[in-house]
Amino acid sequence: MSPPGVPFDGTGAEWDAFAAGQRGFTHYHRYGWKELIEATFGHECVYLAARDESGALAAVLPLVRVKSLVFGHFLVSMPFLNYGGPLGTADGVSRVTEAAAALARKDGVGLLELRSAIERDVGLPVSHRKITVVLDLPGNREALWKIFSSKLRSQIRRPAKEGVEVRFGPDQVGPFYEVFARHMRDLGTPVLPRRWFEAIAERFPEDAWVACAWHEGNPVACGVGFRWGSEFELTWASSLSRLNRIAPNMLLYAGFMERAIDAGISRFNFGRCTAGSGTHRFKLQWGGRDEQLWWYQQSARGDAEAATPSPDRGAFSLGPRVWKHLPLGLANRLGPGIVRFIP
Repeated sequence: MSPPGVPFDGTGAEWDAFAAGQRGFTHYHRYGWKELIEATFGHECVYLAARDESGALAAVLPLVRVKSLVFGHFLVSMPFLNYGGPLGTADGVSRVTEAAAALARKDGVGLLELRSAIERDVGLPVSHRKITVVLDLPGNREALWKIFSSKLRSQIRRPAKEGVEVRFGPDQVGPFYEVFARHMRDLGTPVLPRRWFEAIAERFPEDAWVACAWHEGNPVACGVGFRWGSEFELTWASSLSRLNRIAPNMLLYAGFMERAIDAGISRFNFGRCTAGSGTHRFKLQWGGRDEQLWWYQQSARGDAEAATPSPDRGAFSLGPRVWKHLPLGLANRLGPGIVRFIP
């Protein structure tokens, strides 16, 4: 009988070398996220592994405990991000998943959630409440513009004609956060801490891309995303509503796509959204296609509709209506202390 999954006892280099070669690997499986989450949020990271008879890794599962009296107790792979879940052989994946499920039962966890990019045979119910949109990128910028509709090309050119320009680099973290924090307040959602994005840019200088669209000396749209293999995901993006008429976010998205093509990336991932939402429709206009996300769950209550806290659900639905009216400075001070418990 194969031994059960256990806490990982190897090095980060061993973990990364194994994970990168597995089907379903994403940037969020990299071991560096463990240090980032622990340092930024103080959450316990329970990284599990299974080994074969020779001692070589057979599977890994990054798992984070997020616990509070208000929101509940969760084990998530990965919180604040779109992907995670187990990687490895079928037997190894079963063993680390069983270990995670056993830990959740032992500790009275309200919800165990494994956010897999691919379908897995793990013996847990799956939630399809989120999807993503992906676009296959051509080999050069000229070909990219040819796949866009004439209307889309016009929407991209509009902000450029208005003097908007897109800048990439780690020096854009501060301007990014200025736009992102305001946009999140306007949506009625607590904002992630600035140090989270600063740590990301420092920890992953080659893979984390930060960009802002500038207009008349001010940042007006922004994004942060990650590359892994032949894929790039635009994980966070925001734009100031007062400039919707010139749509600076259109030029921003096109800028990310062009940079991805220049880097030899063939798949542009727009990040998770809810089917039928305005965000979903915005992403589809670029010519991409829907892909289902596979979020495997074990709920303490056996609730097939279990989910992490959301402003769209139940008692939390009042929060956004109040939050969007807070002064920006107050929202930015209070937000990070709240959102760290909303995985």
